[in-house]
This record gives sequence, structure tokens and C-alpha cells, in this order.
Amino acid sequence: MTTRYRVEYALKTHRRDQFIEWIKGLLAVPFVLHSQPTGVFETRSSSVQQMAEQAHRRYAEIMQDVEVMIDDHIAHQKVGTHGQSKLKLLVPSIGTFFTRLPLADAFRYQDRKRFISSRRFVPPSFNDIRLILNTAQLMGVTSSRPLDLATFDGDVTLYDDGKSLESTNLVIERIIYLMAHNTKIGIVTAAGYTEAERYYGRLHGLLDAIKASTILTPAQKENILIMGGESNFLFTFSPTSPFLLEHQPRRSWIVPSMSTWNQPTITTLLDLAESSLRECVTNLSLPATILRKERAVGIIPSIPGFRFPRESLEETVLVVQKKLEMSEVGKQLPFCAFNGGNDVFVDIGDKSWGVLVCQNFFGRKDGGGEGDIRGDSTLHVGDQFLSAGSNDFKARVVGTTAWIASPTETVELLDELKELIEGKKG
Repeated sequence: MTTRYRVEYALKTHRRDQFIEWIKGLLAVPFVLHSQPTGVFETRSSSVQQMAEQAHRRYAEIMQDVEVMIDDHIAHQKVGTHGQSKLKLLVPSIGTFFTRLPLADAFRYQDRKRFISSRRFVPPSFNDIRLILNTAQLMGVTSSRPLDLATFDGDVTLYDDGKSLESTNLVIERIIYLMAHNTKIGIVTAAGYTEAERYYGRLHGLLDAIKASTILTPAQKENILIMGGESNFLFTFSPTSPFLLEHQPRRSWIVPSMSTWNQPTITTLLDLAESSLRECVTNLSLPATILRKERAVGIIPSIPGFRFPRESLEETVLVVQKKLEMSEVGKQLPFCAFNGGNDVFVDIGDKSWGVLVCQNFFGRKDGGGEGDIRGDSTLHVGDQFLSAGSNDFKARVVGTTAWIASPTETVELLDELKELIEGKKG
């Protein structure tokens, strides 16, 4: 049941994606004009079929119009005037596009699966549009060149929140398929461990499957990285190591712009974040424990099984984020404050840096030079893309992205990707 509370909460700026909401508004007009709710009282199936055809045509036309505006925005990007595009004026928060988005074709694909045009009482929803954008992005990223790099968040993307990647997880077969087609894989997670054993505990199903695989060559088996703490700890696959992972010294993989992240500045930022977290714990009377790590600080429940109210988590994220943004040290060092579902953490760096390291590492490994893997051949898959308290959001600045809501959706997304790859081969 949708309560007034839930509706009003969803309208908060930090809980919305302006681009999706804008498209949703555009599609609401043909829904109102062409939907036939009175058809529920009629016995004639032809009227419902006619309604669906009209709605489908109008929805597709609108998606085609948005597609043209995106093409115009990309043209402005290429000459450095993206701020002057029509799309930027209509949706001020719009960012960079790395590929075209064939939205009309993507809508037709999703309409065949979700029967959006046939609905008489429920208009095109946020989730409908999110999935259409995902499909369009898969079509765009595979249209002209192979997918060189696919990176994934961990919790809620590959496995349920707080769980592990077990051997029975359906996503494993899909990831190995990508690796067999020479797509590099990066697991870019907020989990900040310094020991290989901890990551093996979370990812053992995938790592064991890669080691045992008979379809992957020894070279392809090395095409996976684990990037922990957003962008702070790198592990490579090692079939001879006890936990199948080998820690890589930071100086061996950081990109040049990360070399200025010195320890005194890191300590200062984490100190400020910790004091801000303590203030929130006091002001909101949260039963929380402060957890300080090498390159992160956060709060976790101090009572086993306790769950923080969602509003308290988001209030904490927004307070800490604003204090850090306004500080001098927050202007010197990138950071990510995010809501982990039942905790709040501040990490040094963010997932844009984590994905960038994967692009750079594999580019150098293949001998192509620094930054060889480009944004238009990179796909990051994650569940957190709202503007505040969501750590996948910043990955949008370095590559294409797909926004999923569950591990099941990740499997479906990768099945779509396989169809596109097989179609290109055919």
C-alpha cells in the first residue's frame, strides 16, 4: 500500500533521478490520452488492443524524440558546449554520455517483456524507465566495439545485502561467459578489507568457479580484479594463492592523480568525518558504534539485530557529506559518504576512481598504455545511483552504467547483454 508518507518521502530531491522523472512526465501525457480504464467494463477485446497499439506508438515516438535530444547533447559534448544543449536546459542535472542511447528500440524490447502499453490503470513507472535505459545502454555500449570492461558492485548487485557469492549463484555463469569473450571484470566494492581471506569469504563461489573453469584460458582467468574500499585495496586473481587472490601494493596500481593523496590529508578528512558521525549519533540518539578503518570511518549498530531508521541513515549521510564538502580538506581529497543499508561509511576516494583504476590496470597490462580501456567500452553495474548516499552514482563520470535493483535483475541484464553479443557474432 502506498501511503502519503511514502509518496512525500519519494519526492525529496535526494531520492529522485531527474532524468528518469522527466521521461516519466513525458510518458504520462499519452497514458492519460490513450489509456482506456473504462475498457475493464467492456467485453470487446479490440478496443483494448487498439488502445495498446496507440499507446505503444506514442511512447515509442517520445522515446525517439528523447533519443534525438541525447544525440544533440553528445554533439555539444564533442565541442565542449554541452551546457548549451537543449537536454541540459530541460534536465540541468544531466551528465556525460559515453555512447548513443537507442531509446526507441530499447522501449520496444522492454514493452514486449513488461507490456507497458497494455496497462490501463498504471502509467509507465520509474522502474519501467530505469530498465529501458539499461537496455538502451547495453545496446549502445555493444553497438560499435566489444565490451572491454564490466565492473560490478557487490551487495544487492551480485548477491543479497550482507551475504556472499555462493557457488549456486546464477550470476557466476554469466560472468564467466563475459570473461570467455575477453571482457575484463572488476568487482568494485565498498567492503574495505586488507586480507585476501575476507574477500574470498564474500566471493568464493566466483573465484572457485574461475579456477575450475575449463572454458577459460589461463590468461583469461587473470582478467578479474577485486577493488575494495571503493578505490583503496586491489587484489588480482592468483590460482596458486591459498585464497585465490593476491594483494597488490598501492604504489603499483594507483593512477598519477591519486599520488597526491598523502596520509596527513587522509587522516584529517577521516578525523572530521568521525567527529561529524559522532555528532549525528548524539543528535539522533542512535545506538551506534564508530568503526575506524585504514581509509574509512563509519557507524554500525551497537545492538545485534538492530536496524537504523532509513531517515536517520540518510540524515547522517547528508550532514557528513555537507560538512566535508564545505571543509578545506574536503576540497583537496575525493571522498564518498554513503548509506550501506544499515550503516553509514565515509571512504577515501569513490567508485569513479575504482573503475578508473580497473581501466588503467588492464590497459597497462595489455600493453595499450595508460587509460587504454575507454569509458565507451566500460559498463558499471550497481544498485546505488541516487544523488546522495549512493556510492555507484559517481561511476557515471568514467564509463557507462546500468542501474539494477537486485541480484536477479543483474542476471537478467547479463542475459540481455549475452543476446546482444551473440547477435553481433551472428
